[in-house]
Amino acid sequence: MAPTNERHMNDTSSKASASPAEPKGKRPPVLVDGVTLNGPTLDIREAESFLRDAMPIIMEEAVWKATDVKEKVCEWRSPEQLKDLLDLELREGGEAHPQILQRCRDAIRYSVKTGHPLFFNQLYAGMDPYSLVGRFITEAINPSLYTYEVAPVFLLTEEAVLQKMIEIIGWQEGGDGIFSPGGSVSNMYAVNVARYHHCPDVKVLGLSALPRLVMFTSQECHYSVAKAAAFLGIGTNNVYVIPSDKRGKMIPAEFEKQVQRAKDEGALPFMVNATAGTTVLGAFDPLEEIADICERHNLWMHVDACWGGGALMSKKHRYLLQGIHRANSVAWNPHKMLMAGLQCCAFMVRDKTNLLQRCHSAQASYLFQQDKFYDVSYDTGDKSIQCSRKPDAFKFWLMWKAIGTKGLEERVDRALAMARYLAEEIKKRDGFRLVMEPEYTNVCFWYIPPSLRDMADGPEFWRNVHAVAPVVKERMMKKGSMMVGYQPHGDKANFFRQIIISPQVSREDMDFLLDQIHSLGMDL
Repeated sequence: MAPTNERHMNDTSSKASASPAEPKGKRPPVLVDGVTLNGPTLDIREAESFLRDAMPIIMEEAVWKATDVKEKVCEWRSPEQLKDLLDLELREGGEAHPQILQRCRDAIRYSVKTGHPLFFNQLYAGMDPYSLVGRFITEAINPSLYTYEVAPVFLLTEEAVLQKMIEIIGWQEGGDGIFSPGGSVSNMYAVNVARYHHCPDVKVLGLSALPRLVMFTSQECHYSVAKAAAFLGIGTNNVYVIPSDKRGKMIPAEFEKQVQRAKDEGALPFMVNATAGTTVLGAFDPLEEIADICERHNLWMHVDACWGGGALMSKKHRYLLQGIHRANSVAWNPHKMLMAGLQCCAFMVRDKTNLLQRCHSAQASYLFQQDKFYDVSYDTGDKSIQCSRKPDAFKFWLMWKAIGTKGLEERVDRALAMARYLAEEIKKRDGFRLVMEPEYTNVCFWYIPPSLRDMADGPEFWRNVHAVAPVVKERMMKKGSMMVGYQPHGDKANFFRQIIISPQVSREDMDFLLDQIHSLGMDL
């Protein structure tokens, strides 16, 4: 015979697994603070009708048309025109459902279609159906990832994804991680964790208890590194910028010189940010040599692989990140090369001592009670600087389950092969000139219109070339035919930066890209 308390637990468990009790019958209304409480105010049938009407609009306009190469990438309107078209004013009374459905159509119509095969403007593109369904699910359920009790499925899928990514990085003894709201925040995590690792008193005593800290990064790094230094009180003057070579890679010898400089100044060097896949040129810093220097000088090594991390999925191309297994932390955004959908950003540490938890925990007693009825080690929210946190890993997990590691590898291999095809086509065409041979899928090139092709290289030539890309970009946006980014870089005149990601992109699209740029710029 089981003890009384055990029988009670069994009875409770049995009841808990049964169907939930039906709500009691309708009761008379009650007036509280001048408000009549009489059942729910939401008309369930009306809400269901609205959703049934809205979903076909979303599927037709935001999914099917938005990914059709025959449709426009964008329908450009100036800010003032768009304000009038959208009627942005918020009023006292609500609008009828037909009008709200039209608002939905207008929002889709005038948005840039980032899933379109000819959207090449950013470091993300394309539309994966499995990831999209994952986003539909998480938006409908609307969980927050602080505790297992409110997000059991999504905490477990995040843990599974993180452990697989850690395995792929090559941390054989394991590690820890969290999904963050953007690669910039992941880099901020890295700075904060590295500082805590070197100076754990900072959490309690603050900056006044610290020596002058110095961190290092290359001139090609993402701007979030300087922002992290400013935000965390380290100061942008204490970010020592390391020169890069002509390919955009950090020069290790210059890095070590700057470490010694900081020591000679009496400062405490504490971390380096290495970049695996720079934003403009797609360059990969020499991680093995940087790791050697970090070991000699006891520096935390962080790798910003937000863009280039996707190459780790490819046996053919993971050599680009040779040495990443020696990093102390890694930022990797599957929403970029792997098409997991915005946003999907992992920050991982090579640590099994609960460093993330120790660095960030506040032990809020209303969330992280230690006497819960389940294993509270699954309440991972205290590792995060956030409270509310979206289940960004789920869409990646669902996509990964659908296409497998092999499918992700094929996407990466195809994107790099397509970049090589485009680079070779550029070299064949009059009026097109590569900035450099691509190392990743960033294909950087100039378009030189016929009027400039006989001009000798020199300051005047490059001033004229500098003016070409902005005009071509304006014309393509207003036409809606495609979107490609451009920028100056160092002493280089404006050039186009073509980013290839989506498996929807074809060889014919690459040919169209070059034809279209020539068509839009040949009269300049």
